[in-house]
This record gives sequence, C-alpha cells and structure tokens, in this order.
Amino acid sequence: MPSSKPSPVERNPGIDLLRGIAILLVVLHHIGLRIPLKKTALAEVLPTRLLSALNFNGYEAVFVFFVISGFLIAGNAIRRWGALERIDLRDFYARRFARIVPCLLALVGVLSVLHLVGASDYVIGREGQSLPRAVFAALGLHLNWYEGQTGYLPGNWDVLWSLSIEEVFYLGFPLACLLLRRDALMALLLCAFAMTLPWLLSSLDDASEIWKEKAYLPGMAAIGTGVLGALAVAHWKAPRWATQALGVAGAIGLFAVFIAMPFWWPLLHDGVMLLLTFSTLCVLVACGQREAQRPLRGFGWLRRWGQLSYEIYLTHMFVVYGTVRLFRALGGDMSRGWLWYLPALLLCGLLGTAVERYLSAPCERWLRARLQRPPPIVGIAVAAVD
Repeated sequence: MPSSKPSPVERNPGIDLLRGIAILLVVLHHIGLRIPLKKTALAEVLPTRLLSALNFNGYEAVFVFFVISGFLIAGNAIRRWGALERIDLRDFYARRFARIVPCLLALVGVLSVLHLVGASDYVIGREGQSLPRAVFAALGLHLNWYEGQTGYLPGNWDVLWSLSIEEVFYLGFPLACLLLRRDALMALLLCAFAMTLPWLLSSLDDASEIWKEKAYLPGMAAIGTGVLGALAVAHWKAPRWATQALGVAGAIGLFAVFIAMPFWWPLLHDGVMLLLTFSTLCVLVACGQREAQRPLRGFGWLRRWGQLSYEIYLTHMFVVYGTVRLFRALGGDMSRGWLWYLPALLLCGLLGTAVERYLSAPCERWLRARLQRPPPIVGIAVAAVD
C-alpha cells in the first residue's frame, strides 16, 4: 500500500548527464551550422567524422530528449499517484503549466519585441509568415505544423517545434491513462506505437523536409518509448547484471548512432531512429533501476546542463546569434572558429542559470503552490524531477 506522505525525490545523476549530453549536442549543432568544426584548424588534428558528430547530431539529440521526457514525466506520475490510472488531471496539467508556460511566455514576448524593433536575426520576414501567426502557433502548440506549411522561422522561434510535439502529447496522455486503466494494456499499446517510428518517418518521405523532421507522430512515438521505460522500472526489479547489461547496451547504441550514422543509415535507413530511441530507453531503465548512483567525477558541469536543459534550450540561440555576429565582425577567420565554441557554451550555461534562478524556478514554485492539490499518494521514485 503506497504511503500517503511523499518521500523526497533526489535527482538521478545518470539521467541528468544524459540530458546534459543531449542539450550540448543541440547547442553544438546550432553553432556548427554557422561555424563548422570541420572547417577549422581542429580538422588537422581530429577526425572529420568526430567533428561532424559533434556538430550534426542536434536532431537526434531532440529525440533523446523526447524519450527522457516521457520517462521522467510518467515516472513521476507513478511516484506521485501510485499508478498512471490514478493521475489527477488538474494536478497533472497544473504541473505542466507551471513548468512550461513562464519561460514560453517570456521567450515569445522578447522575440516579439525584437521583431517589432527590426533586430537582425529576429525579424519574421518569410512570405506567408507574420508575427501574430507565429505567436499563435507557438502558444497554440502547432509551431511545427506552421513551419511545415510556411518554412523555417528565425532560430529562436524554430526551437519551439519540439515543445509543440511534447505538450500536445501531454494534453492527451493523462486522459489515455484514465481510459485504459491497466498498465499492461498501456505498455502493449506503447510498445506497438514505439515500434512504428521508422514507418512513421518513411511515410513522410514525400512531405516537405521540414514536416518530415517535425511531424507530431514520430516525436510522440519517442515520448511513448520513454513512458514504456517508466512502466518497466515501476513493475520490474531487474537483477544487477541485467541493469548493467542494459546500461552498456544503451550506451553502445547511442555511441553507434552519434558517431557512425553514415555506416548505419544505408543498412537501417529510418530504423536508425528506432536504434536511437531504444538505446536511450535502455540507458534510462538502467539509471532508474539503480537506487543509489555515484556521479562520475569531472562531469558536474554537464549534469548541471542537464538540469537546466529546458532553460538552455529556449535561450541558447540568443548566444549563438551573438557569438556568430561577433565572430564575423572580427574577421570571421574560420580556421580559428573553434576558439569561439568555449565562450559560447559558457554563456549558454550562464544564461540558462540566470533564467532558472530569476524566472522559471520562482514562477514554477508560485504557480504550483496555487494550482496544485497536496500529493495524495506516493509510489516508488524512478527518476529526477520533470
């Protein structure tokens, strides 16, 4: 029988590290599109394959985020209410609102002002696009569809495509839990949905490149994979050897996708993304099965990035645009372009920290205190905070 008193939830260092790697790859991708590492002096001392892997795995990293998101939010729902079928709709939506909306509104407000004053890199100028429509798409959780219909928005708007997919999923997720009412049935349906990821992607081959990247169902399949992992942790106590095997297998799979994508693509095509999502699932289940983890030394900064992943994701393009403009203003020596990465990463971390400290964390606490009911029951904690 679950306790009626909540137990403290500690962060899971393994999951924070994985999130940190994912957000780092996203930031490196957006810098790399403008200052590619393979065109810098690093190409003389490091393999081009490695440099390309650092710069061009941003899309794959977002799918890692999708899996992590499903795992954390479903796992915390199980911890909070004891079972998915007991989800409190009001509390679930209140938690999502408190976490997502303050930063989203602030970002849309800042971007709107920058557009109106004509700031370079922030003006919505593509034919068929407008500021009111972009604002409606961002707040209406269909910015991915809007870009698929009209083309890319400026970079700071563009990052909101993944948020549209996530939050549409979470609008329906608790309703599905209440309707299905059986974890076994939920797991069966999620497994089938997760396995359709390659087919969902290949079915979009005739669609625009933007829509294939940003369609709802592939991203939702990845989120569902994470939910499946949370159910596995809640209902299966794995022996130590199985936990270790899952962790190793997942790490190898992720490494294979990130480093050797050109090798795997001719063999698996869109199936590479299934390898990515299930490798992430293996790592998450392994992390969730370990009651106590000793954080790896030297990676505290990357775990901190994982904790700040939402804040960094929403704000990093401000740093990217500023860094690239300064780089070009000072001559744009591409051979030394790699030198600009470290200050850009430091600024991304500092900006994310400031946003968390002064905006997202206080707003989230204030909103949750006013919108949520006290937690009724608690099961087994499987992960860090959502």
